[in-house]
Amino acid sequence: MKKIFALLSITALLLTACSTSSSSVTKVSAPEFLTKISASDVVILDVRTPEEFAAGHLPNAVNINIEADDFDAQIANLDKVTTYGVYCRSGNRSGIASEKMAQAGFSSIFNSTAGLDELVANGAMAVTN
Repeated sequence: MKKIFALLSITALLLTACSTSSSSVTKVSAPEFLTKISASDVVILDVRTPEEFAAGHLPNAVNINIEADDFDAQIANLDKVTTYGVYCRSGNRSGIASEKMAQAGFSSIFNSTAGLDELVANGAMAVTN
């Protein structure tokens, strides 16, 4: 029985060590996201579709669609040491995009757990262009 417990403990430890979750991604609330993106060295990344982006987005946001076949290729062209603030409609796609970026070697990412509507409700401006 002790051997089984030891084996299970070692397996759990190894699985935890191999987790896909990254320490370079910080999940933040809407107010914290808005505070963080006000820094001049932060790139705001909107990972929604181009149609959603055109309907309204945060000022100065860069649109890279997480659902695009070439998402990985597009993020490969970005500076991996820059700080990125990532958002979408609800926080789901931005979470996926943030983790993909972390796995690709990006070192400073914060992900909004709130979507654009909640960001606007917390004082952000949405623009179209």
